[in-house]
Amino acid sequence: MSTLHLNAFLMGVGHHEAAWRLPESDPFAITDVGHFQRLAQIAERGKLDSIFLADSPVLFTNIGRRPAGTLEPTVLLTAIAGATERIGLIATASTTYNEPYNLARRFASLDHVSGGRAGWNIVTTAGVDAARNFNLTELPAHSDRYARAAEFVDVSLKLWDSWDEHAPLGDKESGTWGDESLLRPPRHEGPYFRVEGPLTVPRSPQGRPLLVQAGSSQDGRHLAARYAEAVFTAQQTLAEAQDFSRDLKRRAAELGRDPDTVKILPGIVPAIGATEAEALALEEELDRLIKPEYALRQLATTLKVDPAELRLDRELPEDLPPEDEIEGAKSRYTLIVTLARRERLTVRQLIGRLGGGRGHRTFAGTPEQVADAIEEWHRLGAADGFNIMPPVLPSGLEAFVDHVVPILQRRGLFRTEYTGTTLRDHYGLPGLSAAVAATGRPGA
Repeated sequence: MSTLHLNAFLMGVGHHEAAWRLPESDPFAITDVGHFQRLAQIAERGKLDSIFLADSPVLFTNIGRRPAGTLEPTVLLTAIAGATERIGLIATASTTYNEPYNLARRFASLDHVSGGRAGWNIVTTAGVDAARNFNLTELPAHSDRYARAAEFVDVSLKLWDSWDEHAPLGDKESGTWGDESLLRPPRHEGPYFRVEGPLTVPRSPQGRPLLVQAGSSQDGRHLAARYAEAVFTAQQTLAEAQDFSRDLKRRAAELGRDPDTVKILPGIVPAIGATEAEALALEEELDRLIKPEYALRQLATTLKVDPAELRLDRELPEDLPPEDEIEGAKSRYTLIVTLARRERLTVRQLIGRLGGGRGHRTFAGTPEQVADAIEEWHRLGAADGFNIMPPVLPSGLEAFVDHVVPILQRRGLFRTEYTGTTLRDHYGLPGLSAAVAATGRPGA
């Protein structure tokens, strides 16, 4: 069995929306660089492959509900790079509300600063509120966002490959710093972008950042199969996760890629206790601290219904819109509705399930039970690794690193030391030659 890949998804003081209300939590840590540096150091102590910071070009929640707002992730990861040595640094950035040149430059810069540890989580961004922050009145159609995303990534690949690795010479004797003939300006013209290039940043240590994708709709899967080297996904059951993994790897193979170079990492929100009762007590305490009036409005927004249609002690209405009518996060919408229907959850129960991981799998148990859950999905082909989403930070990450990781190491499922220096090394992916990067087909 292959070794696991583990990413720590860092969100404020924890993924559970009520984590900030615990006595141990600092409700203002979201803008404390030192807080995130310490979290990254904990993850690095556990030899995790990477840390990940989400991002949104819109304030994504009612600020009464939980600590809201985020520092720009590539800036924050630059600060984290100086406080760590090996762990990978992955940031979300939107293809809908950025331009390829600026974004490619930011990630190339982060890759240089970190010594080859940068990764980009490619998102298209759902929600009309984000559109209104960028001179638009309506959300671009789902298919249009993904068509723009594909061209955006193509242009970024060309920009990262616009410097041959041998272009910088630094020849003091001849007075020649670089070889102009080894620059390859993209001179790209397409439906969405016109970009001349070359990039202002020389070729970075990895050639380009690790490419990550997180959408599970049909358009999202196609984009992931074409470009992604790691896929963050939300799956509730083993069977659903197996189906997703098989489907995505089949699509990648059909595009001429080696499916083993596409790493599938479902999210898991582990509430860990010395005993199962202790873990369940933590989960129950967090759920008790949820304020349902905030969560109800958020759920109504996701489901595209009036909040008045949702009754806390009843199941979801029968007449919800079909996925085809959703222009936002299609796959997450379907996951939430399927979860509620399958388990016949009341709205109150559904809010509790979503409060911990927003649709990701939640699990309460001892370190041994968490390790068993991770190993089962990995052994049965549902996951190449996991996106670890501690409900409370830093304590949940410390519990995972200090108590779950050693179990996985003893079972031979996870590294005991880093064997490489770059993020690509950690994920078992080859370094890129200029020729391979230019194809725009990772793993080709």
